[in-house]
Amino acid sequence: MEKERQVLVIFPHPDDEAFGVSGTIATHTANGTPVTYACLTLGEMGRNMGNPPFTTREGLPKIRREELKNAAAVLGIQDLRMLGFRDKTIEFEDDEKLIGIITDMIEELKPSLLISFYPGYAVHPDHDATGAAVVAAVKRLPAEKRPKLNLVAFSANCVDELGPADIVHDISPISNKKLDAIKAHRSQSEQLFKDRLDLIEKKDPEVLAWLNNERFWTYKF
Repeated sequence: MEKERQVLVIFPHPDDEAFGVSGTIATHTANGTPVTYACLTLGEMGRNMGNPPFTTREGLPKIRREELKNAAAVLGIQDLRMLGFRDKTIEFEDDEKLIGIITDMIEELKPSLLISFYPGYAVHPDHDATGAAVVAAVKRLPAEKRPKLNLVAFSANCVDELGPADIVHDISPISNKKLDAIKAHRSQSEQLFKDRLDLIEKKDPEVLAWLNNERFWTYKF
């Protein structure tokens, strides 16, 4: 993995970083690269509150905030920014406001690499809207000042329409940290991820491939 000067990760929900790119993040922080994670919401509209419930809708944001802090600590992220947007509303936010916030972070941090979702290929409306704002912000920069843009896609049609991923990171040497980051988001992973954790322990090849290979598409303007 190429050594970066500064990495900026922008996702809408707590746990987006854990499931998708936590091995990549942990590798960068282990290499001494500073990583800033800007998380737009606290995932307060998440539906997974246990059976029997372990919290209420009102209590979920506090739980997810602490889980996000714990996951960031596992991954060595020292600059965690919670931007305070409301879950499931990113697609309805003012485009210029969101692009402006992202632009300000880029100007402040001057990242050499920016990681987010590929708009149109990330399944959830919040994912796609976040990726679209990131792409728009980077597109407005002079070409020589643009960070590399590595985007996550996982819709059923992403490979058919985008082609194979440009970058695949084998994060198996640091997969335990990825698992710890996933487990840190206990409210979302403990029940929903249980079967997959069992298959990982059994060395299921398909699930191990999912765990150990993190795919990115390089956005080309």
